[in-house]
Amino acid sequence: MRGGKRGGTPVAGSATKPPVLVRRFDEAAVVDVHRLRSHLLMDAGDLGSRHCSVTWLEVPAGASEEFRSHEEAEQVYVVVKGSGSMTATGDTQRLAEGDLVLIPPATEHAVANDGDGMLALVSVQSPAVSADELYSRRLATQAAGYDDEDFE
Repeated sequence: MRGGKRGGTPVAGSATKPPVLVRRFDEAAVVDVHRLRSHLLMDAGDLGSRHCSVTWLEVPAGASEEFRSHEEAEQVYVVVKGSGSMTATGDTQRLAEGDLVLIPPATEHAVANDGDGMLALVSVQSPAVSADELYSRRLATQAAGYDDEDFE
């Protein structure tokens, strides 16, 4: 056995393990696009990550995302609060707390909250998708002509 522990004793050649890396929710950068709020828990390259990015997405009642896709990345959503729906490739599925959705690369998709309360999802992209890629087009669209009052 190389590079690990055997019976609690370090094995020759084992490397020091890195510390547990934690990003606190209240420390995550926040991006508001229309009525949706994203907490960037781990952007591409953050905390030393090489292969994934993680976002906490809050979708208020009556709000929805624009359709979008990520050419290289597959995306997993886990519903942590509320209910809503996910549409991809012309199919719409109802979502409830605990549900997981897998979106393959290059697949147009959008989440909607047609319920009464807040819908919160954790989204993981692999390979990592930077916040700039996730939000730059939508923020530009918002800045180009939408008034925040249109989305309240």
